[in-house]
Amino acid sequence: MIFVDGAPFTLQSSSSNKFVGTDEATTCVGIAIRNRKNGMTSVAHMDFPDIINIALSQMLSLVVDPTADAELDVHLVGGFEDVLLKENNNITRTGDRKKMEGYSLPLCNKIIRSLWTRPEKFHLQTLCILLHNTRRDSHGNSYPIFNGFAVKTSDGSVFPASFDSTSRCPDEVVRRIRLSSSCEDPSWEGRLLETYETQTDQFKIEPCRWTPWKQHMALSLQRLSDSEILQSCSTSPSVEGPDFVENSRRQWAYLVEHPDWRETFPKKKARIFRRAANGKWERSFN
Repeated sequence: MIFVDGAPFTLQSSSSNKFVGTDEATTCVGIAIRNRKNGMTSVAHMDFPDIINIALSQMLSLVVDPTADAELDVHLVGGFEDVLLKENNNITRTGDRKKMEGYSLPLCNKIIRSLWTRPEKFHLQTLCILLHNTRRDSHGNSYPIFNGFAVKTSDGSVFPASFDSTSRCPDEVVRRIRLSSSCEDPSWEGRLLETYETQTDQFKIEPCRWTPWKQHMALSLQRLSDSEILQSCSTSPSVEGPDFVENSRRQWAYLVEHPDWRETFPKKKARIFRRAANGKWERSFN
């Protein structure tokens, strides 16, 4: 079984849980932390510098026993030079300089600084970010080399990966909407969205509120052309994957049909999926 998401996963090697990963990282960064002693592995998809300190603490709480002196392997993949260096050299005003830093550099800086200052023992095994994750065409335009990875839970080995719809686990559209809506819900402030529970081997998608404004925005965005969607909704419109627009349209169609978040989370209860005997995920209404 392969697990992939934008929220943090924490897994232990088993006959069912063989790989965990994330993809669709252009200006974002995927991070994996693995405890060498017990094999517990947490993977998350980071997109905003201000969340990093809390996010790392949240990930570490899932893989580290506070009473043990853990050795932790770290892998960082994603983020690229989304602003030309020669453009940065010509900037003089502070506001312009901040604008021209792009999205990847501030995020990567914050992750590295946060890891450096924490007391845990980290072993940085993979650092595929910024320059090390950038290729350029003949016109000097930059592109990420890798935008995803997977971790083999049995031995911690890491390899480049991307995932199709069959490997994204249950309730993908709702999970995507929850990611984009969590900033409006104060109950999720300062936290990464967790979805998979290792102990029970189930997906537990806790409720997230969204306002009627979401439906209004969805109706407006549905009218845009594919190129307009990329320009309006992406931090890196020229390098998004081929399914970016399709995934966006699926979310908007769902929001138009279900404008009230309580339709998706009746009685404010989580959406729970358990593994059936055939290995597929089935929703549980108990």
